[in-house]
Amino acid sequence: MKKKVATTLVTMLSAVTLFGCSSGEKSSTEAKGDQVKLTVFSSASEQETKNAMTKITESFEKENPNIDVEIQFPGQDYENMMKVKMAANDLPDVFDTHGWSKIRYGKYLADLKDQEWASQLTDSIKPVVTDEQGKVYALPLNEAKDGITYNAEILEKYGISVPKTMDELIAAGEKIKKESNGKVTPFFFSGIDSSTIGQFFDYFATPLLISPEKNYADALLDGKFDWSGWTALPEKLKEMNDKGLINKDVLTAKRSDIPQMFANGEVAFLFDGPQSVTQAKEMNPKVKVGYMPVPAMVAGDEPAFSGGERYTMAVWKDSKHVKEAKKLLAYFAKTENLKTMAETTGLPAGIKGVNEDLGDLTKYYQEYASTRVFPYFDRVYLPNGMWDVLCTQGQELLAGSITPKQFSEKMEKEVERLRNQQQK
Repeated sequence: MKKKVATTLVTMLSAVTLFGCSSGEKSSTEAKGDQVKLTVFSSASEQETKNAMTKITESFEKENPNIDVEIQFPGQDYENMMKVKMAANDLPDVFDTHGWSKIRYGKYLADLKDQEWASQLTDSIKPVVTDEQGKVYALPLNEAKDGITYNAEILEKYGISVPKTMDELIAAGEKIKKESNGKVTPFFFSGIDSSTIGQFFDYFATPLLISPEKNYADALLDGKFDWSGWTALPEKLKEMNDKGLINKDVLTAKRSDIPQMFANGEVAFLFDGPQSVTQAKEMNPKVKVGYMPVPAMVAGDEPAFSGGERYTMAVWKDSKHVKEAKKLLAYFAKTENLKTMAETTGLPAGIKGVNEDLGDLTKYYQEYASTRVFPYFDRVYLPNGMWDVLCTQGQELLAGSITPKQFSEKMEKEVERLRNQQQK
C-alpha cells in the first residue's frame, strides 16, 4: 500500500531538516513522471479522526491512481512546524488551518470559491472561512461548537445538575470526589499533551472577559487590557488542583489515556469537545456521553460555546499541484465523507445537507441550539504564538513553579513582545 502516514512528533529543528527545502533540494510535491505526489498536514490528534481521514485518502488514491497522497499528523508540534514552513515559504500542498484560515494563513492560501462545495457552507461557518470579497479559504471538515464533555451516568449517580457556573462546576467536582471515595477523577488534564491545559484557559477566558455584558473585548484588542484581570483564571485552575480535583499524574498523564478512563467511568469532565470520547464509545458502548456549554464566570452571564473552525483542508497557493489538491478537497467534500468526519469527531459538518447522526450528542446540540457561540479567545484577542504560552504556563502552574499572579505577568510580557514582533 502506498499510503505513508507519519504520526511521530518532531521538533522545529527536525521540521527544518526533514521538511524544509533548501537550494538544490527537490520539492516534496515534485511530480515523478506522470505520478503526482501531494503532501497533506492535519492537526488531528484523536486516533479515530486520523483513521477516518486516512481511509478517505486511501479511497481517493484508488480512484486517482496517478496521485500519491502523503498525509501527516504531527500532533502537538503541528503549530511550530507550520510556523517554520511559513517562514521558509514551503508549505504542504494541503493543510489544516486549525482556526486560523484568514488571520494566520490567509495570504498563503488559494481561493476555493470556484469549488462546487463552496456554495454550500453552513451559515455559521461561512463568515469564519470566507471574507467580504468572497474568497473561500478552506474546506471545513466539521464545525466547532466546543464545550465540556462529561460522563452523564456519573452526574446522574451523584445527583448533580449540569453546572452553569464555574463555582457550580468546582462544587460538582468536590461532590464526585467525596462520594466516589476518590475513585472518579473530576477533571482530567495531560501534561504530556499540554494543549489540554491550554484549552482550559482558552475556554474560560471568554466567560471571564468577553461574554459578560461588561467585558474587556475592546481593551484586549486595543492593547489596553490590565492583565491583573487574567489572574482569576489560573487561580481557579490552582484551586481545582489544590483540592485534589485534577488527576494526580497530571504532569505525566497522556492524552491517549482519556478514552479508556472515560469508558471505565473513571473521569467525569473533559475540557474538550466530544471528539475525545469517540473511541471510549467503542470500548464501552454503554457509556453515556454528556455535553454542555462552558459555564459562566461572572454573575448574570450565561454559559456559551467556543466555536469556529475545527478541522479544515486548505490549498497552498504556490503548490505545484493546485489542480490535484482541489480534487482531493472535492473528494473529502462528498456528502458521505463529510458525514464520516462529522460522526467520527462528534461535531456537525460545515457543509449543508450532510444529515449526520451524532448519536448521544444529537439531543445536546438540539437542547443548546440557541446557546451563544463565541470565537475561540486566542484566535481573536491574542497574537500569534500565545497558544504555546497558555500551555506552558499552565504546566508551570500545575507543577507549582509559578503563581497565578506570575502567570498573568507572563501573559502581559508575551502579548506585548509578540505584538511588537509582528508589527516589525
